[in-house]
Amino acid sequence: MKTNSLDFDAQALREKILDLAMRGKLVKQDPNDEPASVLLEKIKAEKAKLVKEGKIKKNKPLPEITDDEKPFDIPDSWEWVRLGEIGNYIQRGRSPKYDKESLDHPIISQKCVQWNSINIEDAKHITEDFFKKLEPYRFIQKNDILWNSTGTGTVGRLNIVKDNYSHVPVDSHVTLMRMNQFIDSDYIYYFLRSPQIQKNLGDYLTGTTKQKELGLTNILNINIPLPPVSEQSRIAAKIAQLFALLRKVESFTQQYAELQTLLKSKVLDLAMRGKLVKQDPNDEPASVLLEKIKAEKEQLIKEKKIKKSKPLPPISDEEKPFEIPDSWEWVRLGDVGLIATGNTPTKNNSDFYGGATPFIKPADIQNLIINYNTKDFLSEKGEQKGRLAYKNDILVTCIGNLGRNNIINRKVAYNQQINGISPLIVSSSLLHYFMLSSFFISSMYNYASATTLPILNKTKLSNLIIPLPPLAEQSGIVDKIEMIFSLFCKDESSTQQYENL
Repeated sequence: MKTNSLDFDAQALREKILDLAMRGKLVKQDPNDEPASVLLEKIKAEKAKLVKEGKIKKNKPLPEITDDEKPFDIPDSWEWVRLGEIGNYIQRGRSPKYDKESLDHPIISQKCVQWNSINIEDAKHITEDFFKKLEPYRFIQKNDILWNSTGTGTVGRLNIVKDNYSHVPVDSHVTLMRMNQFIDSDYIYYFLRSPQIQKNLGDYLTGTTKQKELGLTNILNINIPLPPVSEQSRIAAKIAQLFALLRKVESFTQQYAELQTLLKSKVLDLAMRGKLVKQDPNDEPASVLLEKIKAEKEQLIKEKKIKKSKPLPPISDEEKPFEIPDSWEWVRLGDVGLIATGNTPTKNNSDFYGGATPFIKPADIQNLIINYNTKDFLSEKGEQKGRLAYKNDILVTCIGNLGRNNIINRKVAYNQQINGISPLIVSSSLLHYFMLSSFFISSMYNYASATTLPILNKTKLSNLIIPLPPLAEQSGIVDKIEMIFSLFCKDESSTQQYENL
C-alpha cells in the first residue's frame, strides 16, 4: 500500500518478515531448546500410537528430502521436513450435497476462506443426510489450517481457524490440515503464507489454466524448515506482533491519507469561493475578462478557426450555489473554453497508427500526470481522422469515472470517452483545479445521463457553471493552491497527489 506522503509497501514488509522468519533470522535461537531432530522422533512415535489406536490412518512413507530440494540454509537446531510428516490429518473435504432450504449445517467453501478471515456467513448449507454421514475428524477444529485447493484466483489462499465452530466441515475444494500436537500450527500457517510458498505456488499446482489444482500429494511433499517447538512459538508470536504493528501503521496511514484528501478538498472549496487569497480592488474585474474572451471567440470565428455555436443560456440566480466576490462572475464552462469530444480512428486501417502522436484514453489521465507513453500512437493520416489537443489544453474523462482531468504539455489525440477543453485567455491551471473540486465533480454527476454508466456529453459539460476570478487573481489562486498542496506531498514522483479529490 502506498500513501500520499509515505512510500510504504505493507505487503512487501510482510513478505520480508515471513522470509526472515523461515530462515531462522527473525528471533534468536536458544541453545537450551530441544532440537527439531528430537521433536521429529516424538512426532513419529505419537503418530504410530494414534495409528495403532485407530485415531488416524497410516500414510505411505514420504521420500527423503534431497539437498537439491533445500532452497536455503537453516540453523543447526532446525530440520527440513515434509508437511505430511508433521500433520495428523491432511485431506480435502467431500463433495457436498447442498440443501437450498435448510440452514442448519453450513459447509466451508473457497469463498469462505479469505486472507483476512474465515467467513462462515458466506457458507452454503448441506443436507441432513450428507451431514450425518460425515466422520467426526472432518469437522474443523481450532488451529486447523484451511487451504483453498482449486480455482484460478482462489487456489493458494489460506487461513487458520481461531474460533470454535460446532460441526462445520469443508467441501472438496478446500484442504483441511490438522497438525500434530508437537507442532505450532501458527508457525506452519505463516510458512504457507510466506513467499517461499506463495511466490512459487505454480510449482505445486497441476491442471489446466482454467482449473488449477493444489493436489494432496504435492501438499504432503512440501518442504518445511522446522525449528524446535519452543522456537516455533516464538517465531509465530513475533510475526503476529509485527503484523499487528503493520496493521496499525496502515490504519494511521489511511487516516492520514483521508485527512489529506479532506484538506485538499477544503482548499479547493475555499479557492472557488474567493476565500483563499485576498481580492485586489485594482484588478480588472472578471466581467471585462469575459468581454475579452467574447472578442477572442469572434476573431477565431472570423478567421474560420472555429465554427459559430449557439449561445449558452444565461445563468439564473437559482443555479448559483454560493456567494462569490463582487469582482468575480459565474460562467458556463463553454463560455471560457472551446470544448470538443475525442474520436478513435478505425483500427482496421494500419496507416492511421504507428506515428509519434500519443493516443490518450481515460486510463492515461490521472489528476497528477498524463501517461504519454500510451499503447497507441497516431500517424499523420491518423491525426486527420482523430481529435487533437495541444499544449495547455485540458483533457477530462466524461464516461464512467467522471472528472479526472489534467493539462497536457504536448500535442496528443484522444478518444471519444474524453472531452478536450482549450481555455480562452483563462488560466488552464485554474480551470484544472476548479474542475477537481467536489462542487464541480458533483455537478458532472448530477448532469450526467441517468444510466448504469454515467456519461456527460460535450453539450452538458459546456453548460456546467464555475466561478471566474479576475485574470490577475487567477495566478494568485493557483500559486496558493500549489503551495499548500506541496506541503501535503513532498515527493510527487511516488505519490498520487490529487487522485482522491
